[in-house]
Amino acid sequence: MVRNYTDNQLLAKVKSLSSFKSIPQGYWILGVQSQEDVFNTFDDKFYLFKGEEFVLVTSGTTNAGKNGMISYESQNKQGVAVLKTNEWYYDVWKYGLHKGKMRALKQVRPFLISRDGDKDEKIEENNSLQVICGINFHANTYDLDNKVIREIIGAWSLGCQVVNDTPKYVKFMDLLQPQKIVTYCLIKEF
Repeated sequence: MVRNYTDNQLLAKVKSLSSFKSIPQGYWILGVQSQEDVFNTFDDKFYLFKGEEFVLVTSGTTNAGKNGMISYESQNKQGVAVLKTNEWYYDVWKYGLHKGKMRALKQVRPFLISRDGDKDEKIEENNSLQVICGINFHANTYDLDNKVIREIIGAWSLGCQVVNDTPKYVKFMDLLQPQKIVTYCLIKEF
């Protein structure tokens, strides 16, 4: 699991990235990818900020699960989608439904992704491309009344950013729903 940070540490880190333009005025999400990167395990964190004010943190994954890592061919023969870390993705999501079933943030602008196709149970970033390929932000269940915090990713991510704490996910969505567009920043644990 990702270590704990102060708000100032996180804000200093994201402001130091080469893709940084400005801190969004409204709500935005910061994903922190674990250095451990335990295979098929929810070991990352998502922070919700409003401007420079911290609002909420939850656990989740920024990586594909077992199904994506091992059996990606049905989605893309080149490999599973891997988001480039240490990047800002401005105005990348809008509120909608994931697979028509769940409140979520849906991709509307390109992410920098690479494809990991070696099936070695470890995510690797390589040459990145700008694409729109359905990298959404959603929960790991369609039952948003579920209170269970699951540890195993399984089929819940083929590149999507997925929260495994449903009550906190619902709080994220309640706050984000009125906002037309959402910015995301993804960093490696530091």
